[in-house]
Amino acid sequence: MRLQKLLAQSGFGARRKCEALIAAGRVTVNGRVAQLGTIVSPDDDVRVDGQPIAAPEEKIYIALHKPVGYASDRSNPRNKTVFDLVPTPQRLFAVGRLDKDSSGLILLTNDGAFAYRLTHPRFEHEKEYHVLVSGHPSEAALQRWRAGVLLEGEVTPTARADVQILRPQPATLAGPPGAMGGTWLRVIMHEGRKRQIRRIARQLGHPVIRLIRVRVGCVTLGDLKSGDWRRLTDAEVAALERYNTDGRFTQPLDSNDRN
Repeated sequence: MRLQKLLAQSGFGARRKCEALIAAGRVTVNGRVAQLGTIVSPDDDVRVDGQPIAAPEEKIYIALHKPVGYASDRSNPRNKTVFDLVPTPQRLFAVGRLDKDSSGLILLTNDGAFAYRLTHPRFEHEKEYHVLVSGHPSEAALQRWRAGVLLEGEVTPTARADVQILRPQPATLAGPPGAMGGTWLRVIMHEGRKRQIRRIARQLGHPVIRLIRVRVGCVTLGDLKSGDWRRLTDAEVAALERYNTDGRFTQPLDSNDRN
């Protein structure tokens, strides 16, 4: 692999910081000052400021069914977090976020470059949600959502989204007795502004009752039970990375590709 990638995987920071180390002449390969773009193998003696670098940490890629009530970051030590559910020696972080009141698929990793490519807006990874909203949105309201909504306090409307009705929900299940009932929607979107779906639905007059993320790119929630997790397969990781480089829409993998 390229030297700067190895340095990044060994904990020397982001790719640009590693390139700066090389450009400053602080990195040697087999005793020679390295150049940008140098290709290295596992047998090479790579040193920074004369000290051998540590072996790259094993990369972990996990799909978790986040339950309601768990935070997806460590900002508040009093919160239960998704990391409490995945006991690994590596320190993981979430790829994007789901708020505490939402559930469903969240990806965890220790690979910063992988997470960046999945969350940066220019890669436009699709995310799919099943959303129970209060009431029964009209076709006009759904069309406003699809076309983009200018949210309160923002200067640009949301990106276009695919919003379809899945099914109505009886009032007795959607809320307290006498409630007007609700509607399950399927929402597919590319961007991820803070609490975006909840804000749009509230602004359109149909507040969210439940929100479940069922897909990120080619990775689906499948039959994972709440609180359970699994490692992504090599095929899933490769499919996500192919999307990152060529911008093609990543369809969910079939069962053979996930085995």
